[in-house]
Amino acid sequence: MAAKRKRVPERLSRPPIERMLKVHNLLKAGSHPNAAQLAAELEVTTKTIYRDIAFMRDRMELPLVYEPAYNGYCYDGEVGPFPTVQISEGELFAMLVAEKAMQQYRGTNFEKPLVSAFRKIADSLTDTISFNLDDLDQSISFRTSAEPVLNLDVIDALAKATASHRQLQFCYRKPGARKASSRTVDPYHLANINSEWFLFAHCHLRNDIRTFTPARISDMRQTGKTFKPPKKFSLEKRLRGSFAIVTGEKEQEIVIRFNELVADYIREKRWHPTQKQRQLKDGGLELTMRLDSLSEVQRWVMTWCGNAQVIKPPELAQSVREAAQRILDTSGK
Repeated sequence: MAAKRKRVPERLSRPPIERMLKVHNLLKAGSHPNAAQLAAELEVTTKTIYRDIAFMRDRMELPLVYEPAYNGYCYDGEVGPFPTVQISEGELFAMLVAEKAMQQYRGTNFEKPLVSAFRKIADSLTDTISFNLDDLDQSISFRTSAEPVLNLDVIDALAKATASHRQLQFCYRKPGARKASSRTVDPYHLANINSEWFLFAHCHLRNDIRTFTPARISDMRQTGKTFKPPKKFSLEKRLRGSFAIVTGEKEQEIVIRFNELVADYIREKRWHPTQKQRQLKDGGLELTMRLDSLSEVQRWVMTWCGNAQVIKPPELAQSVREAAQRILDTSGK
């Protein structure tokens, strides 16, 4: 009795694109292989070969035909390079890092398409690129000191409504307010800024573009209406004068001096597109920016615990002094 050939399980066989590339090269060489020969060569079943051939013929639109005279397959016409995705090791590594960065958003409707797309790209590689994913998992991580509490269903619904230009109605509670108000909005843009989500939308109640925090949204539904986003809306232009998301009307020059204890932390980041830095003789640093709102930068200055001094404008320096005094008054009670 002839010994049975040991077949490698298909889960350990070549990725689909690599198999198809092998079939492609055999066909171009004019060897006229049949399904049984290809299955033996690639250590898969004939059913898998039939699926690969159908995909190459119908989806890749390659002129692949069965030639009865040779009992095998061939190309009926000129064929160019095999249509594969070219990706470098560095690009694949960057994709793996990006995938880890998005783990905090697992559970949304974006998860399955993301995983599917990643697998398709990885399977389309014609050259083997080896990574130890366990080592990668232990070597790279993303953390935040104050992770936002997210309702993933709300984020998912906002993203879909924004992409499809569908009007929304929801209840929204402003910071410090006890009651929520009903809002009807045209969602223009959903942005993640400094690890927090914000919805920029035209609010019909205020007849203006407003910024909404998804965590304060409840009872959301679609109104059934659609809208056409204005061409003049640009998130980049809207936030140009903000320190994060709060905007104002009057642009001002902001000058803050940091002592030598924290100057290195300031040097190591780009805090605002308009920033300019000047080294001080005592080892400190002077940071200059142009902003049209002071509320966010005031809170930021307070986080440096007395190691930052506001030089201008005077109203920012005054607001920092008053906030510090309130802290002292509260602490003394």
